[in-house]
Amino acid sequence: MNLQLFELLNHLAGRYRGVDDVMEFLAQWLIYVVFAVAAILAGRALRRRELAALLRVAVALLIAYGTAVGLSAISHELRPFQTHAVTVLIPHAGGVSMPSDHAVAAFTVAFAVAAFLHRRWGLVLAVAALAIGVARVWVGVHYPDDVLAGAMIAALSVLEVGVWTRWRPPSPAAFSARSQPRAPTVRRGIAHGER
Repeated sequence: MNLQLFELLNHLAGRYRGVDDVMEFLAQWLIYVVFAVAAILAGRALRRRELAALLRVAVALLIAYGTAVGLSAISHELRPFQTHAVTVLIPHAGGVSMPSDHAVAAFTVAFAVAAFLHRRWGLVLAVAALAIGVARVWVGVHYPDDVLAGAMIAALSVLEVGVWTRWRPPSPAAFSARSQPRAPTVRRGIAHGER
C-alpha cells in the first residue's frame, strides 16, 4: 500500500509545471517558514518569560531528533528513486529514506508549538507540516510511510514531554512519611447509649 500511495502522488509529478513548482517550494523551502514562525513565537514567549514552555519545545525537538537518528540507523528502506523508476523533481542524495527528516522537524515544531506555546499557530504549522510531507512524496524523495513515521515520532516526542512535565513525582518527604508506622487512631465520641 505504501508503494501504491507513493505512485498515486508521484505519478502526477512532471505533468503540470505550475503544480510542480509549488510542490518543489513546499518540499524544499516551506520548512524554513515553519522555523521562522516558530522562532517568532519563541521570541514572544521569551519576552513573556515563559521559559518552561520554551524548554519543553526544545526537549521535544531533542527527543524527536534522537529517535529519528535511531530509526534511520536501523532502517534499510532506500529512497524511492534508488529502487524504482520515479519522477524526481528536486536533486537529492541517496540513502535511507525512513523517517523523513523534514517531516520529523516540521511536525515536531508544529505539535510542540500547539502543546506548549500557541494552539492556533500550532495548528497552522501542522497544516504546513502536512503540506511538506505530501510534497516530499510528490517530488519523489520519500514514501508516505516515511512522512507518517516522522509525524508519529513528533507526536510521541511532544506527548512524552507533556506527560513528563505534568506528572509530579512525590517528594522525598512524602516517601519518608509513608514509610513511618502510623500510630493507631482512637476515635472519641458518644458511645452507643450515652447522652
